[in-house]
Amino acid sequence: APWRLMMSLTPSRGCLLDLPWEDILVPHILCHLPLQQLLCLQRVSKSFQSLVQLYLANMRCFDSSQIGPAIPRAAFVNLLKDNEVLQQLALQNCSDWLTDRELLPVIGQNHHLHHIQLKGCAQLSRHVLVAISLSCPNLRRLSLAHCEWVDSLSLRSLADHCKALESVDLTACRQLKDEAICYLVQKCSRLKSLSLAVNANVGDMAVEEIAKCCPELEHLDLTGCLRVKNDSIRVLAEYCPKLRSLKVKHCHNVAESSLSILRSRGVELDVEPPLQRALVLLQDVVGFAPFINLQI
Repeated sequence: APWRLMMSLTPSRGCLLDLPWEDILVPHILCHLPLQQLLCLQRVSKSFQSLVQLYLANMRCFDSSQIGPAIPRAAFVNLLKDNEVLQQLALQNCSDWLTDRELLPVIGQNHHLHHIQLKGCAQLSRHVLVAISLSCPNLRRLSLAHCEWVDSLSLRSLADHCKALESVDLTACRQLKDEAICYLVQKCSRLKSLSLAVNANVGDMAVEEIAKCCPELEHLDLTGCLRVKNDSIRVLAEYCPKLRSLKVKHCHNVAESSLSILRSRGVELDVEPPLQRALVLLQDVVGFAPFINLQI
């Protein structure tokens, strides 16, 4: 419906474009259109092109997934070249071509970013994380999942400058060891959500430091952290009263003896209790769910 409205109200009718651009059209009309349709709207006329450019320069949120399965490099650069007010930046579909050259200018000119999503952007370097640290002091949410270029030095820079962080995803950042995680949580004590999944270098030292430094922690993902053991899970239960979910699947050294403490508090776990695991296994083997009289 909004698209049909814009197409019908062409400049010749003297309606839509006569409205105040910055006060009405940009904040109250264009913001309701998908980004892909806005880009098409530029082709209507030079006036619409100018209007869309004004919108792009004042856009608060950029999500590459709104454009389609892939966004061309040149289009990305052109879309954000004049924007200095971004608050959210999500770049999920850019991993094939996104490098420091395209991203660093965007980071450098946007100091109000509080949410950055770089999941799977494998061609970037540690310089991007340093730039984020220096340019985005109010950063609250950051996803670096499957960014193996993240190292301890760049993570230290992040911890030193972005102390308002509440959510960090470091899934499969395999260069990071306990010491780097400990430094992060010591500086960023407001963390509510942290993922260290698929990192064999993370162990009890990091988990215990997370527990002691982050009393507001609600979600922790330790999937596949093979060095994590029962002792650190008990510390987590002791120091994190607000914990709501914990993922420890494939943590072979974490047993029910430590998880039961969290389970009794209603913490959501991704590992079934021993009896339920046994029933599921039996069902898979036998082909049906056995009946058990629990009153015996």
